[in-house]
Amino acid sequence: MTGDVDVTVDLRKKDPMAFVAAMGAAGFDLRVRDIDEFVRRTRVLPFVHRPSGVPVDVVLAGPGLEQEFLRRAIPVDIAGTVLPVISPEDLIVTKVLAGRPKDLEDIHGILRSPARRLDLARIRRTLALLGEAIAQSDLPALFERELVRARKRGGRSKSRRSAARKDRSGSSRPRSTRRDGPRRRPRR
Repeated sequence: MTGDVDVTVDLRKKDPMAFVAAMGAAGFDLRVRDIDEFVRRTRVLPFVHRPSGVPVDVVLAGPGLEQEFLRRAIPVDIAGTVLPVISPEDLIVTKVLAGRPKDLEDIHGILRSPARRLDLARIRRTLALLGEAIAQSDLPALFERELVRARKRGGRSKSRRSAARKDRSGSSRPRSTRRDGPRRRPRR
């Protein structure tokens, strides 16, 4: 996984400079000098946490996709504080959109996680809509390619592996058998 923290915020007052001041008071410094131009171009406020040195990218939510991601966020208890965390499906969408090698590796990690089943249909729908909106039609194909790669590298969940072991008659082959017959234990 990547070594930074990405946060999306919906600033009610649409005043990034007040937010920057509050972050400064909380121990975060900006990583760029011309913040107005940078925010206008990227909608990101890049900070670094002074005590730890951890980079924190704050994405300013705009209408549409980021607001949907916020709406679908999952509440997660982190050390006694409940924080909204992006859903795994939406995180995959953001990683596909970024498309850097480290993002693609992150996708594989999410796809291989046995923690929960992913809504692949939602990922596909979101990528198709996003691809249309930004005239980048290769997003769904990129996801499908990475899905295949993750599965080849061991990304199938236990239940999918069980389904894959079923033979044509519908019965499951036990782990101890091979296609050429059962494994024999040596006699003692």
